[in-house]
Amino acid sequence: MIKVNAIGQTCPMPVIMTKNALKNITEGTVEVSVDNKISKENIEKFSKEMGYSFSSKSEGDIFLIVIEKKPLPLNINESVELENDDTVIVIASDKMGDGDSALGETLMKGFIYTLTEMENLPKAILFYNKGVFLTASNESTIKDLKTLEERGVEILSCGACLNFYHLETSLGTGSVTNMYNIIEQQMKAKKVIRP
Repeated sequence: MIKVNAIGQTCPMPVIMTKNALKNITEGTVEVSVDNKISKENIEKFSKEMGYSFSSKSEGDIFLIVIEKKPLPLNINESVELENDDTVIVIASDKMGDGDSALGETLMKGFIYTLTEMENLPKAILFYNKGVFLTASNESTIKDLKTLEERGVEILSCGACLNFYHLETSLGTGSVTNMYNIIEQQMKAKKVIRP
């Protein structure tokens, strides 16, 4: 049994830690400890979506989720090379949502980090307006965006936006683009995601 201690971890880390533990075994059990109901429910939902059986119990303020992974039939277990799909992500702010500013920044960092843990990646991520701060002045997101770029995701920042915010010499990853390319990328995409 692999034990994952996700106590004190904020979303999306408990699910990512669970996913990584399950990825490292072909069969067996993973026991995850979390300290809040939302993380417990997110791990249960993930387990259900992946087809794993699981059970949960609480010990005081701690939830324990035991997930059982069984080997797949041989014809399904074969390795499949995944390609980046025709999805484009458009990020127009350095925050996610319209609520609390600090929470919005945390959510956006979590969103970008979570992308690095996905198997299917978008074709491109487009940054414009205040979104360019994530490619030019935010070290934690730049690191994660470099990881995505190494995996084949195109990282594009609006040149006019970089100039407007005086960030033209600060671009930390990706390349500079223009409004024509931003529109063209979205028009050609099968799916556009705006966090």
